[in-house]
Amino acid sequence: MSISVIGTGRAAFHLGHALQRADCTIVSVTGRSADRTQELATALNATPLSPTDQLPNSDVILIAVSDDAIAEVAKELPTSDAVFVHLSGASGFERLAPHAHRAVLWPVMTLSPGVPMDFARIPLVVDANTERARSLVLSFANSLSERVTQLAHADRELVHAAAAISTNFPLHLLDAAQALLQANNIPSDLIVPSFSAMAEKARVLGPHDALTGPARRGDIGTVHRHLDRLTQVPDLRAAYALLSNMILRAYGHTDHDQHDV
Repeated sequence: MSISVIGTGRAAFHLGHALQRADCTIVSVTGRSADRTQELATALNATPLSPTDQLPNSDVILIAVSDDAIAEVAKELPTSDAVFVHLSGASGFERLAPHAHRAVLWPVMTLSPGVPMDFARIPLVVDANTERARSLVLSFANSLSERVTQLAHADRELVHAAAAISTNFPLHLLDAAQALLQANNIPSDLIVPSFSAMAEKARVLGPHDALTGPARRGDIGTVHRHLDRLTQVPDLRAAYALLSNMILRAYGHTDHDQHDV
């Protein structure tokens, strides 16, 4: 299977290396930065191209750019029998117009800088608008990962929202919590070990059983004392109250409604 990669960012880097390890042929890498394009193309044994260069013939055109740029990039590419693939969990097929064969390959994983990731256990979500596109994207998704799931756009958006809730929000709350400690001249790294341990406990026990804390126990007095200490950070206080109420209800403390916190 031959693949032309459009983009030189994290997604192009990690997926390009994974496809190469799966014996796919990366024929070209197209990017705006000549240096980054050359670097990635060299690593993938591919031809470096600028956005104005003509793409070689390939089975797949992999558009690994930001969500907002997908449609613009797709419109600039000549139509062909290739399958055009984007990597966005939140974007539909319309962004790949006007191309006939369109597919999605979404790694449900945060892609960070560093060494190329092993995709074997990373969930991949796929979808396609034609049988040809579906067959092809399933073929190379299954060559990359043991966990391939087909989901329509509405379901992908729901998974995308769930991923944002479960990964982005905890990190932002950790950042806000550390800022709170720093503002009070308390070492911010005091809470990092418990954050790391929480993720492992959630993996082993499941998040419902791993959760601890005053709201989990129904300790309303402690929750109110925490809220009293957060009056100088109203956004964080509001988040604490909302999440505490969700936890109280989830763990059966039904005598406490939203007005209690």
